[in-house]
Order: sequence, then structure tokens, then C-alpha cells
Amino acid sequence: MSEQSTLGSAEMPLAAATVRTSVRIPLQFGDGFRTEAQVFTFAGLVDGQEHVALGLGRYTEAQVPLVRLHSECLTGDVFGSARCDCGPQLRDAAEQISKAGGYLIYLRQEGRGIGLYNKLDAYALQDQGLNTYEANEALGLPSDGRDYTAAAQILHALGAPRIRLLSNNPDKAKQLARRGITVRDKVPTGVFVTASNLRYLQTKVTVTGHRIALNPAA
Repeated sequence: MSEQSTLGSAEMPLAAATVRTSVRIPLQFGDGFRTEAQVFTFAGLVDGQEHVALGLGRYTEAQVPLVRLHSECLTGDVFGSARCDCGPQLRDAAEQISKAGGYLIYLRQEGRGIGLYNKLDAYALQDQGLNTYEANEALGLPSDGRDYTAAAQILHALGAPRIRLLSNNPDKAKQLARRGITVRDKVPTGVFVTASNLRYLQTKVTVTGHRIALNPAA
């Protein structure tokens, strides 16, 4: 299911980024799913971080590539933490994009931009009753500090200013649109609910308007 975007035009011209390296890497996930990725690194990104883009499927042939902006999550992506849905979203995105053709942009924005140690400090506060956004704020940090300017630079550098965005987060589409990326469709990700992440997912729906189709009875 997809949804037409009516987002506005860019705020200001972006500084240009360029592709610095491109290398082919075979990928294999824990459940056995395999795909091939053309991995790109970049020069000139505004935040100076080592973000990468993975070209998946027939990405060079996709007129409007399917794109996932995935923020790094060490606990979920690598260690399989069930406190979030990041690991399953990453795995699902790799398969969806491999089928459709497009890019998985892996952004070094641990903990919605606050870093790994602060994220774990926020977990401790969540164990005391705060939700995921309140915990960040209690540490004197933004509830969501992510900026997608570098992601927009990457898409322009890859020649992909018009995309289908694989996301439940409305802020990603809004930020990209302000930076000159046309989001033709918004495609929802899968829903990956566990007993450990249900409250986290419900908070994303009620606080920041994420479009996650949770079971109404949950």
C-alpha cells in the first residue's frame, strides 16, 4: 500500500556530496536471506559522519527507487534486541528493496541521534517508567535529534531525487522534501511487535504520528 505525498519544495540549495568509493558486497542475514549490495561511501556530507548507501536489486534500472533511511541501532541491528523493531525493519527493508530496486541508506544516528551510551542511559530511565521520548528529554537531549540533510545529499549524489520512501515516520518525508527530494509514495514497513517493544511502538504512534498498524486490542 502506498500513499501519494503532497509535501512542499526545498528550503534551500544543498551542498553537493560525491561518491568516493563503490564496492560490491554479498549479504547474508541470520534467517538465511541473501542479496548483493553495491555499497557507496561519500565525500562532502554536511555532518561529517560515515553514512553509507546500499544499492539493492536492479537499483540502476528503477525509475523511482524504493528507499529506506535506516538509523544505526547497535543493540537491535547487531545483537537482536527485542526492545525495538530496528533489526527486523532492517532485514525486511533489505528484502523489499532487493525486489523493487533501490537504496538502503544506513545513517550513523544511534539512539535517534543521541549516541549509544546516552541511548542506554535512556533505557534505564524507561525502566523507571518514562517513555522513549521522555527519557531522552530527561537527559537534557532532544527526543529525536536526527537530521536528514546528509541523506538528501546522498540521494542527490546517487542521481535519485525522486523516490518511494519505505518508512512509517512522517518526519523523514517532510525533511527530505524540504531538501529537494520528491517523495512520490510513502510505503509502510512491516510491523514487528514483541512483548518487549509494544509500549515503544505505541509511543511512536501516539507521540510522533508513526503509521504502524498495531493490533487495536494490543
